[in-house]
Parts: sequence; structure tokens; C-alpha cells
Amino acid sequence: MTLTTHALVGASAAVLFPEKPLEAFLVGFASHLAIDSLPHWDYKLHSLERNSNDPLSTDMKFGKDFLIDLRNTASDSILGVSLSVLIFSVFIFQAPAFTVLIAAGAGILPDFLQFVYFKTRSKLLEPLQKFHIWLQKGRSLNVSGMVGISWQVLLVLLVIVGLKVFRG
Repeated sequence: MTLTTHALVGASAAVLFPEKPLEAFLVGFASHLAIDSLPHWDYKLHSLERNSNDPLSTDMKFGKDFLIDLRNTASDSILGVSLSVLIFSVFIFQAPAFTVLIAAGAGILPDFLQFVYFKTRSKLLEPLQKFHIWLQKGRSLNVSGMVGISWQVLLVLLVIVGLKVFRG
């Protein structure tokens, strides 16, 4: 999933818990893991070096490719958080912007923690990394970018429509 999709689905928790940022954070975080368990498309990270024999030793190597990936993931995150505020706080739901930001950030956080794990090999993050790997195993869609993005737009629209129907 793109970080934009994770942010938007995570931010939807702010509609469910507008005055409870901790609950919105927890649901936003859990939403990342839930939608990562669905078959999905990801854009290529050029600095990612996967180890199929030992997925826990996967890493992102610093260098020119890492800077490209950093630019792409930062842009993806900024787009997701910006759209989250516009959709869930300004235009459609009027949830508190603070709660929307917390929930959107939580939706992105597991992927950031993956990067932290790659660089630190923290025993504290290892269970989350193992779970994240398990969730995504065999869930990659071998489709074009446009098809992959279209599926993610459809997922976000289903979440928004579902919230609108059930929450008003």
C-alpha cells in the first residue's frame, strides 16, 4: 500500500473517535496492519535490499537511491496527511484536525518503524517486523501502477462511503 492510502485509512479513525486521540491513534495504527493483509500494490523502493532467505535482514542502503526513496516516501506521506486533513477535518466529516493528524500519522507509522528496524535491528521492534512480514507475505499484486493505485483509491472510497453511511 502507498503511504497515502495508509494515512487516509488511518485518518478515518478520527471520525470514529473524534475526541479520543489515543483511541484514534491505536485504530489508525491497527488499520495499517489490517490493510497490509489485503493483496496490494507497492511502488518500488530502489534502496531496499531484500534477503529472501532471511527477511529480517532486509535493509535500505544509504546512497543516491535512498535519497530518491526518501523524496518519494516523504511526498507520499505529505500527500496522504494533507488529503486526510482536507477530507476528514475540512470537507466531509469535520473531525478535529489534531485527531486526524494523530490517526493519519499512526496509519503511516508501521512503515516508518520498519525503516527504524532496518537500521537498528532493535529487539523491541523485531516482533512487529516479523508480524509485518507475515502479513504481507504473498500479498503483492503484480499489476501496473495505475491498476494498483486504482485499487487503493477504491479502498479509500469504500472507507469514506462506509463512514458517511454509518456515521453520517
